Amino acid sequence: MSKTLFNYLQALGDDSLILAQRLCEWSGKAPTIEVDLTLSNIALDLIGQVQLFLGYAGEVEGEGRDADRLAYHRAAEAFRNCLLVEQPNGDFAQTMARQLLFSTYCELLFDALCASSDQRIAEIAAKAVKEVRYHAEVAADWTLRLGDGTEESHTRMQDGLDWFWRFEDELFAVGEGESGLVAQGIAADKTGLRAEYDHRIDAVLAPAGLERGETSWPLGGGRDGKHSEHLSPLLAEMQVLPRAHPDARW
Repeated sequence: MSKTLFNYLQALGDDSLILAQRLCEWSGKAPTIEVDLTLSNIALDLIGQVQLFLGYAGEVEGEGRDADRLAYHRAAEAFRNCLLVEQPNGDFAQTMARQLLFSTYCELLFDALCASSDQRIAEIAAKAVKEVRYHAEVAADWTLRLGDGTEESHTRMQDGLDWFWRFEDELFAVGEGESGLVAQGIAADKTGLRAEYDHRIDAVLAPAGLERGETSWPLGGGRDGKHSEHLSPLLAEMQVLPRAHPDARW
């Protein structure tokens, strides 16, 4: 069970870690100072979640790896994040489309995990759900503003959403051994969250005049370490300093 729980905690931490790194790429480049600070703050919230989930994963593993070791000293195939979060930022609308899908999913997931039979997971989720609720609100607000804005902003917002529909199904896929954790009340039943997720996404899209696309070729594999070509360059930038100086302290 400990290996299954380790993998589950890794997936939770890796989702937040990779998305935080993507959002940090906006620092100094966002449309306004206010947006720059907002994206940076969201990234910091995610890093806080990473420390808790990967820190707990290291304890469960029992091999002396802490959150930093897991974050900076694993190769791409050892990461268990979903494909959605590793996709490039694109333009601002595309970034907001990714944030809307992920934060809406995360809010429902963490809300369910607040009732986990694992006390540590329940405590982490109780803290994180307040943060991701705000993240979802920010993304929903920008989706509405861009979708209901100019012809160009509407087109870019729709294009951003159309790019990411193919990655939705993986969010709700149940990984190997995860059903056992669900049966024990440790993990959340993600399949049971899909209807409410679809309802919330549709409620954001409708007033903005945006349409949900049909996914004829959904993608997955991230939970099994099968990632897109975008993850390795991201990790190379994120891990270069700790890997070059593994014993450094600062």
